Amino acid sequence: MSQLDFEKPIIELEGKIAELRHMTNADAGLNIAEEIARMESKIQRLMVQTYSKLNAAQIVQVARHQERPHTSDYIRELITDFTPLAGDRNYGEDHAIIGGLGRFKGNPCVIMGHEKGSDTKSRIKHNFGMARPEGYRKAQRLMNMAEQFNLPVVTMIDTAGAYPGVGAEERGQSEAIAKSIETCLRAETPIVSVVIGEGGSGGAIAIAAANRVLMLEHSIYSVISPEGCASILWRSAEHSKEAATALKLTAKDLKALKLIDEIISEPLGGAHRNHKDTINAVGDTIEKHLKALSKKSGEDLVKDRREKFLAMGTNI
Repeated sequence: MSQLDFEKPIIELEGKIAELRHMTNADAGLNIAEEIARMESKIQRLMVQTYSKLNAAQIVQVARHQERPHTSDYIRELITDFTPLAGDRNYGEDHAIIGGLGRFKGNPCVIMGHEKGSDTKSRIKHNFGMARPEGYRKAQRLMNMAEQFNLPVVTMIDTAGAYPGVGAEERGQSEAIAKSIETCLRAETPIVSVVIGEGGSGGAIAIAAANRVLMLEHSIYSVISPEGCASILWRSAEHSKEAATALKLTAKDLKALKLIDEIISEPLGGAHRNHKDTINAVGDTIEKHLKALSKKSGEDLVKDRREKFLAMGTNI
């Protein structure tokens, strides 16, 4: 498991437990179960102490943890009969956004999200979750299809931001993002978005202008990264910790500012330590909100979405 600097005491204890278990397996006559139980209890206490007082900079580290569940994990566990759709019918395919049709809790839906990848090869394939214009135009295509067939839309947000490459800009990156936001806002079908890791700038909100915006407890959502903010304000990325605090990018901050609708609790130690419980919690919360939204007409969904975003910054 990738190590976070503030988790070092916990990782060291877990390593010692692994060594003790190896010794027990090697020598069947050796019984050190009590010592292992004592150390496991200490780990639990340490995790409670550590994760109950994380600062903004530490939450950024957890949100970026390489072993957090990715969009592909949520699709695999929550969606049955999934049929992926590819391409924007204009230029090509962008693997940074994956999506398609499937069944969520037995009901048909459209699901899409940023995919960062889980190893070097897949991260390169998915461009670390940073979408190009083709990705956002594919998202528009999926949302239009959902509206046409009256299907709810679920989006998973996990990106540092849209890809800023020259080619992406030449092919209309800003226009593609703006058009995606517009498509979200005008779709006469329920849309629920979940920030599962990073929610970076326009690259995130392009598929998150939803009726309900949810965040995992240790995820982040911001107009700019702490490093980018620090480079602008302090002329040095070394001030990223101060920037993380100033940006108010944590789930608690954003809930207090009324920019999101609900915080989904993570298992003790973060989503990267327990994929199953995290995914189940996300699934249950999405189901709850989709049920509530299913009672609204398409016209009311669009109206509520519009009022929701227009009120931001004025309803604090």
